[in-house]
Amino acid sequence: MTVPAPRENPWLEGHAAAETVMNDAIRAQRIHHAWLLTGPEGIGKATLAYRFARRLLAGPNVPAACVNDPAFPVFRRVAAGTHADLLTIEREWDDKRKRLRSEIVVDSARGVADFLRLTPAEGGWRLVVVDGAEHLNRNAANALLKVLEEPPPRAVLLLVCASPGRLLPTIRSRCRRLRLAELGAADMERVLARCLPDMDAAGRAALAALSDGSPGRAVALAEEQGIEIAALVSDVLRAVPSLPVLRAHDVADKLARSDAGFATFMDLLRDAISAAVRNAVRGQGDAGQQRLAALRPLAEWGDLWHALTRLQDDTERFNLDKRHAIVSSLDLLNAP
Repeated sequence: MTVPAPRENPWLEGHAAAETVMNDAIRAQRIHHAWLLTGPEGIGKATLAYRFARRLLAGPNVPAACVNDPAFPVFRRVAAGTHADLLTIEREWDDKRKRLRSEIVVDSARGVADFLRLTPAEGGWRLVVVDGAEHLNRNAANALLKVLEEPPPRAVLLLVCASPGRLLPTIRSRCRRLRLAELGAADMERVLARCLPDMDAAGRAALAALSDGSPGRAVALAEEQGIEIAALVSDVLRAVPSLPVLRAHDVADKLARSDAGFATFMDLLRDAISAAVRNAVRGQGDAGQQRLAALRPLAEWGDLWHALTRLQDDTERFNLDKRHAIVSSLDLLNAP
């Protein structure tokens, strides 16, 4: 499985229009001091941010083909995180819990102002990529806002954000916003063929159907047995509201054997519920989705979806028993 990190990725699929907007700003020398790249997780927002950063750092006379060549010196230094004029801010790794921290803290954001006020080491631009800007805590967001209110010369902030509603309105208002859409079927196939060359076309198509146009999510599902867990979700939903208690415990036992099984199951379960209810309201969907949606009023489905979300969040945040959480989730789903 070949999945380059965004800073190392020379390819970008499905976002040519957004990249053209950014490149036109460079050519016209009308570069906004802050850009907000939004859209679902895993669709290439950070990849686009680093492409834009490389283009600015390389200088105006370097062709785009060179900038995105892994052999190009600027590309190599950005990929290695060693370019003196580029700073990345993102959630840090929690060694104790073996996962990313839940937020970006104020100390990281304070470093942005200090970094951008320095003279560019190579005479061009200073850039900061904030990857996962929706995770800025309140103090970090306020520290970043001060930079946006008084931006230093020849400095650019690139905010990568999957949930812009979680940002301060004053931050959003000071950024030029580009919304990136989910990838279409052809773009998804090209990305997945490159990232999952050992998987057959049918498997890649199944992952694409589960991931809603997000290559990042498709690859994560491939690593987490997403196709098998999706089949398990379908079996569970076909059985409600008469899912036997023993069957619920059996499902929990199977998922407990995998570190990522719980999160993948809960995500796919909520996605399947959302799709069934949404399609039923629109008069679409297959017979199974129509049957499932008819089991509850629309408002109750919304309450259930939020209850499942809270249960998953609390279980992961407080390191609770995932097996028990799965059984509890299926009890909620099975209730009349």
